[in-house]
Amino acid sequence: MIYDVTIDGSSYRLDLNLDRATGRWRCLVGGREVEIDAVLAQPEVLSILIEGKAWQIRRERLASGLRIWVGDHSYGAEVSDPRSLRNRKVRGDAGKGPRHLVAPMPGKVVRFLVGENSPVEAGQGVVVVEAMKMQNEIKSPKKGTVLKLSVSEGAAVIAGDVLAIVE
Repeated sequence: MIYDVTIDGSSYRLDLNLDRATGRWRCLVGGREVEIDAVLAQPEVLSILIEGKAWQIRRERLASGLRIWVGDHSYGAEVSDPRSLRNRKVRGDAGKGPRHLVAPMPGKVVRFLVGENSPVEAGQGVVVVEAMKMQNEIKSPKKGTVLKLSVSEGAAVIAGDVLAIVE
């Protein structure tokens, strides 16, 4: 399971996989493996062991989002699944600021349809990703300018990888 996690404005890619043989979680944070063991102590409270150090983490749901408590310290948190269509629609519908075009599934970047600093219209194709022998055109969520092409043609990508940024 891959998640994009933002804690007090800092973003991280979290990859969690359960090793069924051992019953332990394999956790990668930003590509670095972190040894963890977690147990749900009570609703909204995790007892977690991170690289040998014990923590109690409490989640608080607010109207404005999530708040995570680690001991007496609280942090604003946002968690999204980059593969979720609902999350992609929410990100794409917002009008102001830069928008990230993300890979909807694992695949290979076939070609870019526009270059960096090129103007684009909402719905215009920006990049083509091939997955399972099908070519998928990733379109701009808004009218603007392509600020950056984050990967190169021929690159392998996974779901949620940023392909380009449109502002």
